[in-house]
Amino acid sequence: MRWLFALLCLTFTLSTQATATPTLNGRIIDKVLVVKSEHKMHLLSRGTPLKSYRVSLGKQPEGAKQREGDRRTPEGFYWIDWRKTSDKYNLAMHISYPNARDQANARKKGAPAGGMIMIHGTPLDAEYPEWFFHTLDWTEGCIAMKNADMREVWKLVKDGTLIEIRP
Repeated sequence: MRWLFALLCLTFTLSTQATATPTLNGRIIDKVLVVKSEHKMHLLSRGTPLKSYRVSLGKQPEGAKQREGDRRTPEGFYWIDWRKTSDKYNLAMHISYPNARDQANARKKGAPAGGMIMIHGTPLDAEYPEWFFHTLDWTEGCIAMKNADMREVWKLVKDGTLIEIRP
């Protein structure tokens, strides 16, 4: 009788975990790909792009981030490692920048690598509407998107998801 109860508990646990995992068209997002030259973020499942969004980048969009304060968006492989709500930018998901290579490159230049690189929404500002932010590169190195798009990505992308940022 105990084994039947254990089997029932295991079945229930597995079924609730399966429904708790966010999916897009029944597929789990396992990678985020940002192509800076296209100003695009793609959500991928097993290498297949499922959805794409227009993004804004750092004020100096060309080239990889080299040090704190250079207003560039990093390039390389990272993780979405935590998230928070933000008074200034609505929702925000942290990118694990700097990685070991980034730290070594900044150290060679005698500068800190920086940090707090996020994917986030746009400010709610009465003077500047959302479309204003969406049409230019305005961040200090983060990846910004429309708030409606950010809410969707927030729901679809789990912490621990790989993010690749290409030139």
